[in-house]
Amino acid sequence: MSLSRIVLSSGRSIELTELRMSSTYGGMLEGYPCKRINDMKVSALQRQAERARPSVPVHLVTPSREYPDRTSGAFGPVEELPSVTCIGVFGSTAVTPGLDPVLHRSALVVAWFQAAPDVPSGEDADRALRSIRWEELAEDYEL
Repeated sequence: MSLSRIVLSSGRSIELTELRMSSTYGGMLEGYPCKRINDMKVSALQRQAERARPSVPVHLVTPSREYPDRTSGAFGPVEELPSVTCIGVFGSTAVTPGLDPVLHRSALVVAWFQAAPDVPSGEDADRALRSIRWEELAEDYEL
């Protein structure tokens, strides 16, 4: 059973079968969001995604970064990532033409940031998420 379906810009339909969400800055006790902290957050999310399903390829959607405050502190200007980190396991039909559709599927683990704790769904999912190049990134497997 899938949690939701997303229609990619290419027209391919993919199914979200597993989703992990957390607060981007949860547990941050001191300091403020800046480029250095955010680079570490992005790298950590990539590593978590790689551990989620070691046998499945991983794609990190490049997050947007906002600069709400023009002043700089000790670590440079304030830089904010979207407030929710996500790791999703997606599946679809096989990428390789000619594979038996009953025996083969394709999979991809995707890591991304989003503004709210909503399950992405349909054609309303974030544009960056819908722009995934599935045919280049996903890998086929046999059931």
